[in-house]
Amino acid sequence: MTLAKRSENVLPSFFDRFFNSDLMDWNLNNFSDVNTTLPAVNVKETDDDYILEVAAPGMSKKDFKINFQNNVLTISSEKQQEKKEKEDNYTRREFSYQSFQRSFTVPHHDVDSDKISAAYGDGILSVKLPKREEAKPKPAKEIKIS
Repeated sequence: MTLAKRSENVLPSFFDRFFNSDLMDWNLNNFSDVNTTLPAVNVKETDDDYILEVAAPGMSKKDFKINFQNNVLTISSEKQQEKKEKEDNYTRREFSYQSFQRSFTVPHHDVDSDKISAAYGDGILSVKLPKREEAKPKPAKEIKIS
């Protein structure tokens, strides 16, 4: 009988699932309209939380909409601006329209959805997804020999 080597982390981390699964499904869940780009997202995992940081400078917290349904976190934004200038015999109007939507599949039963929170400051939207107690890593258990 041979023993298989076991990795230190028994459960795959959020990062492994993030990069090796359909978390980044670019078909319908992640898009940007009107020649804008999708904002960059940093994903952090701690023992207690998952944290997503969305780079969105020049926006305000009222520009965002965040939903969590069926283990999918969706962050979207729509922003419209209109400039109007009038000089002598002409009027100039310029419209600006930006929108995006990013969706992230969250590991099944890992997140306490009632405690999800978000904050916006210094051009970064930060979304905190607290882990359920049963999803947090447990310390090694010492087994007594009888």
